[in-house]
Amino acid sequence: MKKLLLIFIVVIAAYGLLEKVPKFFSKGTFIGSEISTSDLSIEKAFKNKKSNIQLGGSGKIVKILPDDIEGSRHQKFIIELNSGQTLLIAHNIDIAPRISTLNVGDYINFYGEYEWNSKGGVIHWTHYDPSGRHEAGWLNHGGKVYQ
Repeated sequence: MKKLLLIFIVVIAAYGLLEKVPKFFSKGTFIGSEISTSDLSIEKAFKNKKSNIQLGGSGKIVKILPDDIEGSRHQKFIIELNSGQTLLIAHNIDIAPRISTLNVGDYINFYGEYEWNSKGGVIHWTHYDPSGRHEAGWLNHGGKVYQ
């Protein structure tokens, strides 16, 4: 009975830990605890012109833009979701590591704050907040998490 209880506790603890780690299929399909914040949630936020919403998903990189070096530096690129909607990813490289291996055609998984714009929206806060006041986001490219 003690062994069974111990096994149960270990399984529950492992499940809790794994739910906090992003999980992905190799072709860029997003899975994990944020699965409800997928293309449909992003499409709904876009149609309703919503902002300041934590969303996650996966997309194919369709354009890599020059880094924004005004104020806080941001690595910028555009992804296309499976739905066809595009998003600008603005990744703060003063706080989080720059992703040096990005290529057009790659898939990337993301979790961050969505801001509406007429071109599909922007995802930012793809990093931790050094002051601890904002929910942490992340990017996953090639199996490596950047935050």
